[in-house]
Amino acid sequence: MKKSYISKLALVLILGVYTQFVAKAQFTLQGQMRTRTEVRNGLGNLVANDAKSAAFTSQRTRLNFGYKWDRVTFGAAIQDVRVWGQDASSISNGDGLKLMLHEGWAEVTLANKADTTIKFKLVDLLSIKIGRQELIYDDVRLIGNLDWLQQGRRHDMVLLKGVHHGWQFDIGLAYNQNSDAFGVTGTGYVPANLSATTRTSTGVLVPTPAGIIPLTVGGGIGANSVKTGGALAWVNPPSTNGASQDYQSFKSVYISRKFNQTKFSGLFFQDDFSAYRLDSVGSASTGYVYGRRFVSSGASDVFDYSQSRSRTTYGLMINHTIGNASGFGKIALQGAYYGQTGKDREGNDMDAYHYTLAATYQKSRWAFTLGYDVLSGNDGSSATNNYKGSSGKNNRFDPLYGTPHKHWGYMDYFYVGTNSPAGGLNNGYFKAKYTTNVLTVGADFHTFALNKATTKADGTLVGTDLGNEIDFTLNYNMNKFTNLELGYSVMMATANMPFAKGQATTDVAAASFNKTGTWFYAMINIRPDFFYAKPVAIK
Repeated sequence: MKKSYISKLALVLILGVYTQFVAKAQFTLQGQMRTRTEVRNGLGNLVANDAKSAAFTSQRTRLNFGYKWDRVTFGAAIQDVRVWGQDASSISNGDGLKLMLHEGWAEVTLANKADTTIKFKLVDLLSIKIGRQELIYDDVRLIGNLDWLQQGRRHDMVLLKGVHHGWQFDIGLAYNQNSDAFGVTGTGYVPANLSATTRTSTGVLVPTPAGIIPLTVGGGIGANSVKTGGALAWVNPPSTNGASQDYQSFKSVYISRKFNQTKFSGLFFQDDFSAYRLDSVGSASTGYVYGRRFVSSGASDVFDYSQSRSRTTYGLMINHTIGNASGFGKIALQGAYYGQTGKDREGNDMDAYHYTLAATYQKSRWAFTLGYDVLSGNDGSSATNNYKGSSGKNNRFDPLYGTPHKHWGYMDYFYVGTNSPAGGLNNGYFKAKYTTNVLTVGADFHTFALNKATTKADGTLVGTDLGNEIDFTLNYNMNKFTNLELGYSVMMATANMPFAKGQATTDVAAASFNKTGTWFYAMINIRPDFFYAKPVAIK
């Protein structure tokens, strides 16, 4: 009896303390289980005429935890990303652990005019956010979380966030390093994830030399190393847009302000890349590992690895809205221009640009969008190796760290995981969408062309027309936490596409590719809120 009384008293005290604690702080806990089944026959790149379709199911399992107090906000997202059957075993994880930290950050409030206990009042709201975090600006054209990709995109960084008299400003800083081990000197950074082993020029399997990204035949991890004509061998790509390396650091400034129905937003982004030199490790008997060296090999190595190649991207976006959807209709206008200067990853001078224009008309449940994008490229008629133009500068615009899947076709032919055209891209598009409370149906049409012509192996020019793409999507909200999405896309490419994508350099090689690509996917997205309580009607 006494024990029961003590237990009840303890429970009451715990509940009382918990209630007081929750009153001063707020917890959130959400989950996500997203599976996507795909049937690919020409996604990202054209496939051979006799190629069979590929099919698989990928899965993201994510747990998001949040905590909010008056002056501190904390967030963490742990996720597991895998392809079903990837481990090739139902009893072990021999293929490696896929669990990772997607986000882990804390945000501390430095100023808040609404909080009388904070003395600092120079700005309306000021905070600093530190740790691994997503970065999302505007329409995720240049900076976004790439949520379509199961792994997503995140940055290890510090972000100063402010709001004052309607102005929003963010100042970001990131600096990457491979290790905090004792004995490490200098600031050299290997900007990619590498395999523990690689093969020499004679095929001998050896440990991957420290500080080097190997060059192999076709970039294959199991392929032999080659001195010339090789590709970088990574475990996975460092970024989108065929990037050859990840940044070592970046500085960013984002400013936005809305005046009535017009929003202005400006972006400055400087990403810094590690300098490298070509090197080889090995002997005549075992063969050599050729590659790009990013970290000093010893006291006799006099190359300055602390130098960086800085690329600067800057620009302005304007969004203006006219009317409303319930009357004549709402018209949303968007225009943006971005320039790119400095040095690219390979140390070449840059002079590139990107602009976009779009108009969306929305009335009731219907929305129609007409738009045009231009991403500058190198002129193949005057380029050296179809890379640098006659000016000696790289004119190919790189759309940074955004969500290209949203803008340049759902089949991901441009600026995603596969090689992007040296000649840049012109993208005209028309989109139609119908939306109800639980259902959204969409159809997009893209017409693609090179911004500048490219060349064949014999030096003759390739036409700029690349083809057309049609994307059909259907979204259905099954319940509060569950969404079903279906999609089907068709790429109708011209004979110029294999040349533009670097898949062919001769007419014979280009003719071996199927010019019609198709892709189907079915995605189930379940996002439960574990603290959600269904409202109960009071009788």
